[in-house]
Amino acid sequence: MLSEINGLSRHFTEDSLRQHLTERSIRRDDGCLIIRGYGTQRGVYQKVAGRAWAHIAAYAVFVGGYDPDLEVDHLCNVKDCVEPTHLRQVSHADNCRTRTQAPTCRNGHDREVDEATGRYRRTCRACNRDSQRRWRERQAAEVAQARAAYART
Repeated sequence: MLSEINGLSRHFTEDSLRQHLTERSIRRDDGCLIIRGYGTQRGVYQKVAGRAWAHIAAYAVFVGGYDPDLEVDHLCNVKDCVEPTHLRQVSHADNCRTRTQAPTCRNGHDREVDEATGRYRRTCRACNRDSQRRWRERQAAEVAQARAAYART
């Protein structure tokens, strides 16, 4: 069963992987079991035991019955949680359907609802305007640099 997990180091057995995951985990007050993987950033998917995703390895070891055609979803919406009761296997369509979108972008601007889909727009208008302005400034700088180099020759 462990051979079906992509990126998992081959020297792990189920018992050694279970021990490895529990040693690298910390229990939080809300019941989540937070893994300390290779990444330093909290709140993102973590890799452990080779290049395997920690939540997938935890599902295979603690819950069992891992199907590589399905995705492992977090019921608690905490990406670095490996608590077995918070993990379930669902299809990709179900995983996308239950995904929630934040009403604000990462810069704190309110997002608008796209009339065609009824969901929030991927980027807010303010961030899109700022990114286009930065792109135009970079393009203008490149053109000015090219013109200056052409004038010297």
